[in-house]
Amino acid sequence: MPMHYLRALTSPQRTIISNRRLGRSLAFVAGAVNAGGFFAVGQYTSHMTGIVSSLADSAAMGEVRVVLAGLEALLAFLLGAGTSAILINWGGRRGAQSQYALPLILEAALLLCFGLMGASLGASGHVRAIVGLLCFVMGLQNAIITKVSRAEIRTTHVTGLVTDIGIELGKLFYFNDRTSPVKVVADRDKLRLLSSLLAMFLLGGLAGAFGFKYLGYISTLPLAVALLSLAIIPVIDDLRLARN
Repeated sequence: MPMHYLRALTSPQRTIISNRRLGRSLAFVAGAVNAGGFFAVGQYTSHMTGIVSSLADSAAMGEVRVVLAGLEALLAFLLGAGTSAILINWGGRRGAQSQYALPLILEAALLLCFGLMGASLGASGHVRAIVGLLCFVMGLQNAIITKVSRAEIRTTHVTGLVTDIGIELGKLFYFNDRTSPVKVVADRDKLRLLSSLLAMFLLGGLAGAFGFKYLGYISTLPLAVALLSLAIIPVIDDLRLARN
């Protein structure tokens, strides 16, 4: 990809186009990590709805160990989101070009660790550690795109996406009576964006599922490389400025 394209993806100077391009890229990564994580530990880690529901059910049935595991996953997601906010604000205070790239660098490093060490962790029974790692990564990523897009785009869960797509489709096919003073009009641009994010999450899920099925944990390494490529240019820019 051209240098200016990669630089724009995580540059502090945000545009609607760069936000949407980054959102689609991260939706693919989220889908892949979520599906691959399910193959690895039998649990989805990109959204907290299921985890919180499972936590409540387990509490009602007195399954203390499952409750603790759910709390650990929830806390890991929260810590990931908080860490992302700290890194972004730290970079912003210092005028760093890499303020949005820093969390992606950390995410890439953690996925690299997962790809290289996940098999040994799984074999030794450290499933909760793997779940915690993946939940932290997803919290980290979701906070990045939420912050840069001012909450317009989210990438790690699709419930909101599908709901908003349904709303816009309802507007699109609504029959406006000629006598109605207010016309119901669908936001076609928003509908295209939401549909593209959903499609990228699905494609990522397919890639992650097939990748883990045939390659195992090592299939996350290309995701780490992809994230690194999204973030590396602003980091290089900061290093050049520091030398001058």
